[in-house]
Amino acid sequence: MNVMIVGGGGREHAIAWKLSQSPRLGRLYCAPGNAGIAAVAECLPVGAEDIEGLCAAAEEKEIDLVVVGPEVPLSMGLVDALNQRGIRAFGPNSKCAQLEGSKAFTKAFLARHQIPTAGYREFTDQKELLEATGLYGYPMVLKADGLAAGKGVVIAETEEEAKKAIGEMMGDRVFGSAGDKIVVEEYLRGVEASMLCFVDHNAIVPMESAQDYKRIFDGDKGPNTGGMGTYSPSLLFDDGLMERIRGEILEPTLRGFQQDGLDFQGVLFIGLMLTEEGPKVIEFNNRFGDPETQSVLARLESDLLDIFEAVTENRLAQQEIRWSAQRAVTVVLASEGYPGSYPKGREITGLSDVDSDVLIFHAGTKAEGGRVLTSGGRVLCVTALGATHEEAREKAFANVERIHFEGMQYRRDIGLIHRT
Repeated sequence: MNVMIVGGGGREHAIAWKLSQSPRLGRLYCAPGNAGIAAVAECLPVGAEDIEGLCAAAEEKEIDLVVVGPEVPLSMGLVDALNQRGIRAFGPNSKCAQLEGSKAFTKAFLARHQIPTAGYREFTDQKELLEATGLYGYPMVLKADGLAAGKGVVIAETEEEAKKAIGEMMGDRVFGSAGDKIVVEEYLRGVEASMLCFVDHNAIVPMESAQDYKRIFDGDKGPNTGGMGTYSPSLLFDDGLMERIRGEILEPTLRGFQQDGLDFQGVLFIGLMLTEEGPKVIEFNNRFGDPETQSVLARLESDLLDIFEAVTENRLAQQEIRWSAQRAVTVVLASEGYPGSYPKGREITGLSDVDSDVLIFHAGTKAEGGRVLTSGGRVLCVTALGATHEEAREKAFANVERIHFEGMQYRRDIGLIHRT
């Protein structure tokens, strides 16, 4: 099968790396790809949001399956456009993509199907929202309704911080039209965990668990990012918790999709808060999480292409999916200034010095004149496997220290548990 991956980040590199191991794979392409993906796939000069260009490339390259990585092309209807041309795609259609494209859409879905989540209210008027500041007390959770590259959530510790955030989101429009509607949520106390699930019309199958670290600084301090690291499996999961998640979240979600006519095919990312009352849903995403994918796919033993094909043919329930008992830890190396503005074009050294069994997934890089340069906020993801969590963590950080670029920043507490 000829496959084209859409996207150019660490998630797409991990997907490309895993697909390249399939004996059934013909040619592998990635649009637009990056310097690391170029080692396993042919990169095409087509942007991930160029719907017409992607459809044309899929036809020209005789693609049998398109795998959509990022959320924006899903919300823009890329899967619908490909299907209209008779091209099979792995990823939800635009109707289902509202689960990530609109926080309010998802909160209404969760409430309608009695799936545990935080209390919430929606606001479209800045004055009304300012008058409701502290609605659920503090910290106050403010979420831009639309897509904001994983950065549209503000957790305000005080009234002053909340009013400043409201002014930036609705007045200054720092997230553009994504902030036209703001969802205010009750602050949940507990530990965050991530669950990726393969989903078709008939089944929802969880992958191995993972824990993500959203804040930029150690100790879960500073602004939210797209994710500074992950590990898998989560140290917090046991059989009892998994059964609760299946019964209270996964099964009601699948029933809800069926009842609401949401013909979901692809990956559902479920962000969870493990509270004293039990697991609650923080968010739904429509695709592989980043950087959760880097830790999770490193432990997948089954053929990923077989799984993708089974999902698109609604026979996921019959597909065997096997996982390694090894542990994985992923550390993100980010540019100076991220998640705000950051420089580009800084040379990366030490990539050839890492251990042969450590995976380096490129997130924001480009090749130029025989050198690898930074080109994004999150630059590289260092993923290590070990027989124990501690072994994987030690190996990841030992190899991080061999890589250098000016202004490189990373969290040193990835793999440790923080309770909030």
